[in-house]
Amino acid sequence: MDAIEAELTRLTSKSNLSKALTNIDGCLELLQAARNQIAEDPDSAAKTLAMLQQTMNSQLEKVGSDHKDVYTGLNKFGKALDKKFKSASAYHSPRHDNIANKQPELHRAVAMHLMREGHFSVASHLLDEATGAGHPIAVPPSLEEDFRTLYSILDSLSGHDLNPAIEWAHSRAHDLEHRGSNLEFELCRLKFITLFLDALETGPEEAMQFARTEFHRFQQRHFRDCLQLFLAFTYRAGIAGMMTGKNQPKDVVNPAPYPYYNLFQNVEERWENIGKMFTSEYCGLLGLSAESPLFLAVTAGSVALPVLEKLRRITEDKGTEWTSHGELPVEIPLPSPRYHFHSIFVCPVSKGQTTEDNPPMILPCGHVIAKESLDQLAKGNSANAHLKCPYCPKECTLGSAMQVII
Repeated sequence: MDAIEAELTRLTSKSNLSKALTNIDGCLELLQAARNQIAEDPDSAAKTLAMLQQTMNSQLEKVGSDHKDVYTGLNKFGKALDKKFKSASAYHSPRHDNIANKQPELHRAVAMHLMREGHFSVASHLLDEATGAGHPIAVPPSLEEDFRTLYSILDSLSGHDLNPAIEWAHSRAHDLEHRGSNLEFELCRLKFITLFLDALETGPEEAMQFARTEFHRFQQRHFRDCLQLFLAFTYRAGIAGMMTGKNQPKDVVNPAPYPYYNLFQNVEERWENIGKMFTSEYCGLLGLSAESPLFLAVTAGSVALPVLEKLRRITEDKGTEWTSHGELPVEIPLPSPRYHFHSIFVCPVSKGQTTEDNPPMILPCGHVIAKESLDQLAKGNSANAHLKCPYCPKECTLGSAMQVII
């Protein structure tokens, strides 16, 4: 990368168009002056044009020299890039074009990504152009409005205004609870913490009123957390001293001698996390992932391309070709578990790895086998067909087995 950085520095500092633009401006000034001279004294046109030609030739030579420096710098920078990043032109060939027949899906992914990123006008233009070309993109009409609402609430959260988010969470409380989400409580807890910290100077009335109004709905799932927040009022003076630095802890082992003081630490981190949590739960209720699938696919593809390019060169040198579908002969290391979406499981019966068409199935006894192995063990194809677990004496029906995501 040092060679690339050096060429880039040379390109931006020396091989740029600033000199060329200055010389071109000088040419324009000479032309303007000559035109004015001829307009004032038409008889001197021949002399003026002769002098102009001589001066312009000199200026044009400078412009050509400036352009030559720019092209030389671009050429060296391009060679440095080509030397560092090997070409993967084989993946541009029709033989490797896996999306040639999936343009509608690609356009939909791009439109969805633009909406997720808040670029609504660009997404709208893309949808209009696709429709005008006779290839409408299948995006729900309400999706744009849903994401506009999301970004409106996120803007409020960035300004430390929790009210729009809390109102939305209250309106979707049943759906959030069905998902097992803690979003509504986390929003209310952060609101209480904000009011409590403000109350250290003004008084606890507003925080207490908010707690009485909101926390009763969380008594079943978050009773202990709510109780701790209420009891923090008992130590309000001590916590206030700790927050302002007036009460410095004497015990190094226990730097927070006041109970519940830790509830009011790292508030800025809570604000950052609540925005991510809200986005995740909001998209989850829309049936969408928290992150853009296009972003994840491009990121994972960027990581995988060097490995795939090396595989391509090796197979070409050996005159072989990988023909299996749905798997690769090498492992693709991905940077984070968030890029793993498919089950990786080897069936203990067939000794083969499961696939999308042959997923892992869990039996009521807890043992897991592949679906094809399950069908082979079952005595019949109906849901009531009986089978015996190959690893324990328990029996079950075919319909009682469930697909498991590992």
